[in-house]
Amino acid sequence: MSRLTTFAALAAAAVSLSACAVTNDLAKVPEPMGRFLLGHSVTVVEEPEIGPFSREATDEAWEEAINFAMEERFGRYDGDKYFHIATKVDGYALAMIGIPVVFTPKSVLVASVTLWDDEKGEPINEPEIFTVSEELSPEALIGTGLTKTADEQMLSLARSLAKSVQKYMLENVAWFGDASLMDPATTSAGKPAPTAGTVPPQFARVKAGEEGAVLEGGQEVGGTSTGVRSETPGEMETTTSGETIIESSS
Repeated sequence: MSRLTTFAALAAAAVSLSACAVTNDLAKVPEPMGRFLLGHSVTVVEEPEIGPFSREATDEAWEEAINFAMEERFGRYDGDKYFHIATKVDGYALAMIGIPVVFTPKSVLVASVTLWDDEKGEPINEPEIFTVSEELSPEALIGTGLTKTADEQMLSLARSLAKSVQKYMLENVAWFGDASLMDPATTSAGKPAPTAGTVPPQFARVKAGEEGAVLEGGQEVGGTSTGVRSETPGEMETTTSGETIIESSS
């Protein structure tokens, strides 16, 4: 996906909530999808386009969020034929603090997804491009830059992406084989996601304390959270997995 096209997609989605997804179906048995069984979820982040008014996140934080969301949604399936999901992050915007009503930046993710048949060892589709906003919620109306850490924004975007990918796959369910060929003794209709409706600890790094918000699991950077990169004159500070690294940029 070209830089210009990615930027245009980010700009268009940033002013609209039409791409928001509702992901509360994670608490249910998934819709039938042939013989699908998740093999691997692989995410690649290589110099993605970063939209205006955005926090800047580390590649590792995006990989963690997207792989988690894919495994959360597609790990519910219990078929007998492995398929893999490969995701490339083309661009994103993580909303910063704005001015309610007057200016509320939106969080957006643009990603290309390719599905692989494990048995054949080859892709079953050309890369499909998805542009998504955060999950639909009252917070999205006032801007999540005021209410969420960057980690929580990335998780929400990743869950929206996974839901959009599932919708795309269900529209092409023939790719995943005939479910009637499965052995009922070793397969099932699937199961709910145990993390449905929650923000897992690795993403919920802020909690309410006696003196206000207290960050857990890492060091805060620029009013956001672990996994977020910020730059200051003469040096770059990067936090990942609770560690802080100072690198000279001179």
